[in-house]
Amino acid sequence: MADLTADFLGIKSPNPFWLASAPPTDKEYNVRRAFEAGWGGVVWKTLGSEGPPVVNVNGPRYGAIWGADRRLLGLNNIELITDRPLEVNLEEIARVKKDYPDRAIIVSLMVPCEEQAWKDILPRVEATGADGIELNFGCPHGMAERGMGSAVGQVPEYIQMVTEWCKKYYSKPVIVKLTPNITDIRFPARAAKAGGADAVSLINTINSIVSVDLDAMAPEPTIGDKGTHGGYCGPAVKPIALNMVAEIARCPQTHGLPISAIGGVTTWRDAAEFMTMGAGNVQVCTAAMTYGFNVVKEMISGLNQWMDDKGYDTLDDFVGKAVPNVTDWQYLNLNYVAKAKINQDDCIKCGRCFAACEDTSHQAIAMSDDRVFTVKDDECVACNLCVNVCPVEGCITMEQVPAGQIDERTGKVVSDDYANWTTHPNNPASTAAE
Repeated sequence: MADLTADFLGIKSPNPFWLASAPPTDKEYNVRRAFEAGWGGVVWKTLGSEGPPVVNVNGPRYGAIWGADRRLLGLNNIELITDRPLEVNLEEIARVKKDYPDRAIIVSLMVPCEEQAWKDILPRVEATGADGIELNFGCPHGMAERGMGSAVGQVPEYIQMVTEWCKKYYSKPVIVKLTPNITDIRFPARAAKAGGADAVSLINTINSIVSVDLDAMAPEPTIGDKGTHGGYCGPAVKPIALNMVAEIARCPQTHGLPISAIGGVTTWRDAAEFMTMGAGNVQVCTAAMTYGFNVVKEMISGLNQWMDDKGYDTLDDFVGKAVPNVTDWQYLNLNYVAKAKINQDDCIKCGRCFAACEDTSHQAIAMSDDRVFTVKDDECVACNLCVNVCPVEGCITMEQVPAGQIDERTGKVVSDDYANWTTHPNNPASTAAE
């Protein structure tokens, strides 16, 4: 079987699946159960400095978005960092690390943006024997209103400054957790690197209100008669996270900066996708909160089987493998041509493809009197909408056809069987066209 051992910043774990800093890693009891289930590592729920106590709400903390089958697509939370005493957390971290020396334990931290606050807490964290720290510059609610969390992560100068403090007072790896609530993720990543960060992790949760109680006229979750914005996570944020990971991986200024990917990782395939985009490991939260800690067993077995099938012996064999194929739109091959093809044996005649294409796309699907749907090749621009709305997987596919050219009069890509486009009648610049 493939070797799933992960070596991230010199921190080894039996697999690349870590639990993200969140309620599942809030205390010793949870983390021990996670390690027994098979998780390779955890990022302990964010600790704060000793001072004014953190008080969480005693009402609903989560809001949700569901699919038609009640499958959880996105989770919104308004929970703050740990409300347990700092010393209790530190004692528990030390005990768990001693009992599970082969597992990664990273401590998430958030303290005021003052050098002394970091200087005070870092030696105490290092004394636990934990493998590294993660700077929580991403939390978008509650703590941000106190000048921490995303309030720091949205200012590159602050990111660099605090990272430099941590590298000054802490000898183990420093991971900077980035907020997605920013226009261009590359700027905070560059600041983290400039400050000496050993790695970045992303994405933290997205600022959000998931729903409104139309009776109470307040955002949900509602505490008494009011609600607030929270952090959005889960499968729905994966595309956003995947893009941001790719942006950092392919940016010349941050290329080679180790990445721990977070955002909607629910299956082994999600993890593999993030890792091909440059992530050295992945962090998981919502999947564990939805299905329990044993979900990692399926992730491990699935990744193992896929690696065996592909002939990958180690994680390094495919980490970053897709990054060279991520490009800007202007570099796409406009001579590539594909057309939709409907498998009549699989078609259930629902008509979704026809309705979508006829009403909202390119009128490239014909419907006969007996509801047989066929593609009009001359109108099809291969937009892929029909594939995405079809309820039968694999019924409609996109098939590549011979290379084409742009017809400048119509703006369409046309398949070209002629040897020389320069003399083709459809080319306005050709003699034949004149």
